Amino acid sequence: MQKSGTCLCCAVTLDIANAPDTTGACHCGMCRKWSGGVYLGLHVKAGDATITGANNISTYISSDWAERCFCATCGTNLFYRVTAPGPMQGDMHVALGLLNDPTGITLTEEIFIDRKPDAYALAGDHKRMTEAETLAMFAEIS
Repeated sequence: MQKSGTCLCCAVTLDIANAPDTTGACHCGMCRKWSGGVYLGLHVKAGDATITGANNISTYISSDWAERCFCATCGTNLFYRVTAPGPMQGDMHVALGLLNDPTGITLTEEIFIDRKPDAYALAGDHKRMTEAETLAMFAEIS
């Protein structure tokens, strides 16, 4: 599936070849602060996205293993990218809200579910992992 998206001011465009048809939700404190709530992201393999307007992207190194990228003009959160060495280095988690047409994408998992605020809940039958389970999963793949 091919998908594309832009930031609010259209200074940055992402064209995603082989876009996944699933999204995951993250409730960790960093994602909540960055997104203003739950972060919904598409796992896009390194090299599967073409970025136009990359000179308009600002980057914040948010951890030892990832950076968060946003439009320097309008502030739209674009994606976070894995920087740590390993099989996921260069992969991006593109914000679902960035897509011009998010139809056909379903929620398949929530991580850091025990960090989710009480104010909302995502419906449906999908995988839910606690902080401990999520960190253990990342340790296995790094």
